[in-house]
Amino acid sequence: DIIRLSVMPTTIAMLLTAKVGFAAADAATGLKLVEAGVPKDKLAMLAIPMMPLQIILPWIISKYTAGPRPMDVFVKAIPARLVLCLVMAGLVYITPTFKEEDGSFPFHYYCLVVGIYAIYQVTLYSMFVSIMAFFAKVSDPAVGGTYMTLLNTVTNLGGNWPSTLALWMVDPLTTKQCMNSNSTLTTINTCSETSEVELCT
Repeated sequence: DIIRLSVMPTTIAMLLTAKVGFAAADAATGLKLVEAGVPKDKLAMLAIPMMPLQIILPWIISKYTAGPRPMDVFVKAIPARLVLCLVMAGLVYITPTFKEEDGSFPFHYYCLVVGIYAIYQVTLYSMFVSIMAFFAKVSDPAVGGTYMTLLNTVTNLGGNWPSTLALWMVDPLTTKQCMNSNSTLTTINTCSETSEVELCT
């Protein structure tokens, strides 16, 4: 009966496609930073300063989603989050310029990463809290758990399939080139096969 409601096809289509624009930044940024030389343990440690923010943000944002139009916050957060996705892509692009001769990264680089991630968390939680507030508002109290479970499941699918597609597309869309010379000629190595990647290292 829930699926048959007239608004459900539009709602499901929105929930399944709303996060397509953020998929690449969400799924691939960390991987690309590691590929650029940022140590995995350092990236993992950056999650620690995010924890207080992740605890406080829902409490702050809930004050703005408690009214009659909780989705206003969701809609306003979309363009901000899209811009921050471009910022994160820019961060990946400039990361190699911060790398020092010994392969490490300076402290101010990690401050930059934490700052960008913190601002990104604000937009992410704005969307998350507002969509949860919307679900709570529209759910029938008699079967509220069923409504919430269904809508949350669709929302999770809407976040997972674009991320999976983005991860699958990372290698085909990544271009690499390695100049590798011998005594007689210079060839361009595209690093498209495992043997070619080994030659680059």
